[in-house]
Amino acid sequence: MNSEASLYLELMKKCLTNTIYGDSELTPVSPSSYRRRMVTRILGHSGITLARRILYSHEKREQGLDWPPYAHTMIGLKRLDNIQYCVEQLLKDKVPGDLIEAGVWRGGATIFMRAILKAYGVQDRIVWVADSFEGLPIPNPTKYPEDRGDLHYTEARLAVSVETVKGNFARYDLLDNQVRFLKGWFSDTLPHADIEQLALIRLDGDMYESTMDAINSLYPKLGIGGYVIVDDWGAVVACRRAIEDYRLKYRITEAIRSIDGTGVYWKRES
Repeated sequence: MNSEASLYLELMKKCLTNTIYGDSELTPVSPSSYRRRMVTRILGHSGITLARRILYSHEKREQGLDWPPYAHTMIGLKRLDNIQYCVEQLLKDKVPGDLIEAGVWRGGATIFMRAILKAYGVQDRIVWVADSFEGLPIPNPTKYPEDRGDLHYTEARLAVSVETVKGNFARYDLLDNQVRFLKGWFSDTLPHADIEQLALIRLDGDMYESTMDAINSLYPKLGIGGYVIVDDWGAVVACRRAIEDYRLKYRITEAIRSIDGTGVYWKRES
């Protein structure tokens, strides 16, 4: 890779994680008392928003351990480095197939995948952006007891619309015909997606159900030499169990490698 492309990708990672302006991040204040809410409302009519400064930690942002208010990804710098490593390796090894992330939030990881393809001048691969774009499903403990008590579906911040994600791609001039969106629950969209072959699968579904639905549909399309990345392995027990169950069922023995203590990946060898 030439120096210009390398600088471009390094800048992309800093922008996507907002490590450039992280120490200036603010978040709106939501007063609890009636009097303070009235003051906030009055100020709002004048275009004034009360906000407080975020306690920014570069170490947490690097590891993907905080919830950034403005960044387009929360996975952190190290997991973006891992995406870059995997894509560069599969390009070097000429592993055929597209790239996909199942569970995209604001789209940062898939935006970065598209940026890598652009930096290398790759025009014959698609980046698939798969998400409900409405948050996570209500747990079905009868079918998936591992998800019993899961509360991800109550978190409104996880519901980012497809229009917003497309807009984020456009901010980087990366919304083009090499990016395709799959909107809906994984169980509905992925089995019927017009994907012939994959070289990279990135799973960020949080729950057992979402993770299992995604890997069931996508892994059979992964070419030899391709990569699987699991974002929530070290953070969500149900996600890890889904991966362990799938690997056990299909006798997948390739070594799982840690990325940053949370994410893991492996290379398909057979």
